[in-house]
Amino acid sequence: MGAAFGEEQQELARVARRWFSERLPSAELRRVIDLPEGFDRAHWDEMAAMGWQAMLIPEEYGGAGFGHLEAAVLIEEMGRALDPTPYLFSAVLAADLLLTGGSDAHKESLLPGIADGTRIVVPAVTETTGEWEPAGVATEAVAADDGWVITGTKRYVAHGHVADDYLVAARTGDEVSWFVVPAGAAERRRLDALDLTRALADVRFDGVEVPGDARLPAAGEDLLERAVKVGSVALAVEQVGLAQRCLDMAVAYAKERHQFGRPIGSFQAVKHTCADMLVQAESARAAASAAAVALAAGDDELDELAPLAKSYCSEAALFCAGENIQVHGGIGFTWEHDAHLYFRRAKSTQLMFGDPAHHRRLLADRIGL
Repeated sequence: MGAAFGEEQQELARVARRWFSERLPSAELRRVIDLPEGFDRAHWDEMAAMGWQAMLIPEEYGGAGFGHLEAAVLIEEMGRALDPTPYLFSAVLAADLLLTGGSDAHKESLLPGIADGTRIVVPAVTETTGEWEPAGVATEAVAADDGWVITGTKRYVAHGHVADDYLVAARTGDEVSWFVVPAGAAERRRLDALDLTRALADVRFDGVEVPGDARLPAAGEDLLERAVKVGSVALAVEQVGLAQRCLDMAVAYAKERHQFGRPIGSFQAVKHTCADMLVQAESARAAASAAAVALAAGDDELDELAPLAKSYCSEAALFCAGENIQVHGGIGFTWEHDAHLYFRRAKSTQLMFGDPAHHRRLLADRIGL
């Protein structure tokens, strides 16, 4: 994130990069993504011990009392390492939604567990269309006695198979509302997804009864819009880390791989490819940095910067991941090489929270075009 970081934040980035290089090298990443949970609980507990899950959460709820800029420091390094944990969706997105739209009781009951890593809470929004839009919410919540009955199926829920609680977007008449639903009330199954490093699940609510106070008090559609903005900025920052890592991999390989008695990096075509990757990565960093600063500051410019960052960073990450494979040549296409893992993550995150075309339409609407 470059100039957006102060000295303390840069030190946090160095600590995080060192931790991931030691705890999540390639062989370890491949091991943990094959676990039933899709990540290693020991890693998750270590992250909690360092206070990472507590970054966004105020001290009164057991958190560290920092903000979105500090979380962005960690998320960029997670993008470099293809971190498979639920950090982005639980400790960032769900925590922000609870802080923004939850009642005092919701915050008191859920945030301390998120902060110390003992509770995983994830949003359950998307359905058949995969849209993070009110029109895409078909799950229904019907008032009954002193509570609600929720019926519907959520698809592509990130880490939905390991969550302890869900923040469920459901239709209440003509409106969209959010509900806290314990995982034990749902049926869930992990999906075979393109991205091997971020687990997705289908979660089914078949007449699940929840008490009246399970409903978050904030306006549901406003909270959904907030979720898209926060998620877009977080993913944009993650995509910067991914793009930079792909560039680093390509440059390192171009220096060590020899052909015709010289490093392939000395050939003009490879130089141009790496230069194009650098331009994409640095431009993405500028866009994501501006959006992260606006989110941290509560700036109104976030309305424009969030879709701008998500659309540009999505394409930059996919470009760098694809060109990284090209620079590596034949070895880059193999299962044994990590290049395909980065490409899979780049393609997956390009679609999450809406594809680049969707976010460009949002941006055009917001600036009056």
